[in-house]
Amino acid sequence: MLELQDLHVTVGDREILHGINLHIEQGETHVLMGPNGSGKSTLLMTIMGFDAYKVTKGKILFNGTDVTDKPVHERARLGMGIMFQRPPTIAGLKLGKMLSAINQNEAVDMQAAISRMNMNEFIDRDINQGFSGGEIKRSEILQMMIQDPSFIMLDEPESGVDLENIHLMGESIAYLLQKHQRFANRKNSGLVITHTGYIMDYLDVDKGHVMINGEFKCHGNPREILKLIKDKGYNECLRCDKIV
Repeated sequence: MLELQDLHVTVGDREILHGINLHIEQGETHVLMGPNGSGKSTLLMTIMGFDAYKVTKGKILFNGTDVTDKPVHERARLGMGIMFQRPPTIAGLKLGKMLSAINQNEAVDMQAAISRMNMNEFIDRDINQGFSGGEIKRSEILQMMIQDPSFIMLDEPESGVDLENIHLMGESIAYLLQKHQRFANRKNSGLVITHTGYIMDYLDVDKGHVMINGEFKCHGNPREILKLIKDKGYNECLRCDKIV
């Protein structure tokens, strides 16, 4: 579904990503770990096509189509979606209006999704205006449910979320990624940034990657990688350089 080929990315005058290669099959979920400032969010924003992130070398292929130079809205229409770590407040735009605008799939039951995410009382409020951290995350997941993308990118979905909300979010993300279906029947894929690994309690994650200083340093079993990081820190990833 997604293939990155020798991807180099600059922000301003500085190169942030240095030769990223990644292959995500249909139905797979990958997690991305790494210390703060290592380039993880830059990778997601580049895949989605935001202007500040300039691809200076390499390609982004989505379902076999070269999307390297396509704008954000075209990538969204092709089936890409992103949940931001810190989404903006949008004064003057009601959440319900946003949901109606992005509801292009007749098979999506918008009211059922709103109820599932406990967002009924927020529909007539400006997006993220006065929302708590957990409410913002639930709003982001709700928007993703309505957009119904086939490739789902999540930037630290568990960050700033209490235990009650993380359970709801974890189950909802698993639903988005079709974890209730057999692997052969899944159409959706995902790339998830996590620092804590809590989200993996709800997702059947296929592969893990560690990014340090804008480069992949380790690929393998995500739970093994997480345990290694917890026990010995990211410096062990620099020494290990394990590729599976």
